[in-house]
Amino acid sequence: MIELREMPFDPWQYLAERQVSQGVEARSGAAAIFVGTMRDFNEGDSVQEMYLEHYPGMTEHQLETLAASALKEWSLDDVLIVHRIGRIIPTQPIVLVAVWSAHRAEAFDACRHLMESLKHSAPFWKRETLVDNSVRWVASNTPG
Repeated sequence: MIELREMPFDPWQYLAERQVSQGVEARSGAAAIFVGTMRDFNEGDSVQEMYLEHYPGMTEHQLETLAASALKEWSLDDVLIVHRIGRIIPTQPIVLVAVWSAHRAEAFDACRHLMESLKHSAPFWKRETLVDNSVRWVASNTPG
């Protein structure tokens, strides 16, 4: 499942509701979960907010392709990617990647692969507003 959200969300509540509704925990022996949150600094500067833009349709397709590829490469029961778009402030979750599998190795490997692939290939653009109210576009992602 792929979801882009403009509104903030609690990743732990989201996961609890999803696991119950999908029955994933009954068949999975392992879950690997990554939650990325917005920092209040980047490239040595204090950041007060970020605006995350995307290309509607293309972004969802890219995330669905990543999830489908992981399902083929590893023995997984389920994959979830939730990503924020729009205005984000420090401490708010930006991304949730969760993978369920019968065994931990597949879950860990697939979760890391999904997160790294998402950071490098999903069409998102970050515009930061610094504490002095200057605005800049982020040229590249942080290294994995």
